[in-house]
Amino acid sequence: MSIDLTENSITKAVQCTFDGCHDARTRELFLTLVRHLHDFTREVRLTGEEWFTAMDFLERVGKITTETRQEYVLISDILGVSVLVDLINDQSRPCTTDSTLLGPFYVEGRPTAPNGADISGDVPGMPLFFTGRVVSPAGDPIPGARVDTWHSDGDGHYDVQQAERLHGRLAMRALLTTDEEGRFWYRSIAPRYYPVPTDGPGGEIIRATGRSPMRPEHIHFWFHAEGYDPLITMLFRSDDPYLACDPVFAVRRSLIVDFVQHDPGAAPDGTVVDEPFQTVDWTFTLSPAR
Repeated sequence: MSIDLTENSITKAVQCTFDGCHDARTRELFLTLVRHLHDFTREVRLTGEEWFTAMDFLERVGKITTETRQEYVLISDILGVSVLVDLINDQSRPCTTDSTLLGPFYVEGRPTAPNGADISGDVPGMPLFFTGRVVSPAGDPIPGARVDTWHSDGDGHYDVQQAERLHGRLAMRALLTTDEEGRFWYRSIAPRYYPVPTDGPGGEIIRATGRSPMRPEHIHFWFHAEGYDPLITMLFRSDDPYLACDPVFAVRRSLIVDFVQHDPGAAPDGTVVDEPFQTVDWTFTLSPAR
């Protein structure tokens, strides 16, 4: 009955409209969503003005979103929903590498690179040499694993944020493959901490709540290997000043690593570098497919 509804009876009336849903999971999701949304509205005694403000906010999120500017992802991140979904669905085992957010800057059309390649795309910055290994929980190497990696430049900007300056080129990202010993390695430039975009609706939340927009320095990875669950993760610089206040809640203690500073000299790949450089060495452990 949807006539003469009251503040409390409208919830049941709306839920009944999903009785004809053929998919049980879809019905469950909408019934629960309606219940929580209505309970929230009643609890905070939402005003009409506040509701129209919320509708305007969502409209502006949609208008600012593009292929390279994922404002809805940002909203999900800064409200902690993205990490919560990851934590709920994390099926990794105690001896495997923790997962965390994919982030909004992953690009499917990234270039493929051989091990040892310079993936900086000629973007200037302090040289960074990364060496990694991909293994099973027993410590056995996983050869042929596909390794996506991407990161910002030394000013905290990703390539997709600099399309005009880079003339559309992709940089500081690549798809590599582990060798027979499960190893992969590359040269790039050191990334930097950076603020999440604050010039849109997401920034309004940051400012209204007095939160820091600064993400700690990190490098992204996405691993795929036959017989193993995919792994999306990041590594965070151990001495970064923003580790404890990541606005997207992605930092995990097990993913904090040392970015080792070196004076000019011999690099891990055998080349001689005539300026200071950094190195990172890390082993990633994948979970066998369930």
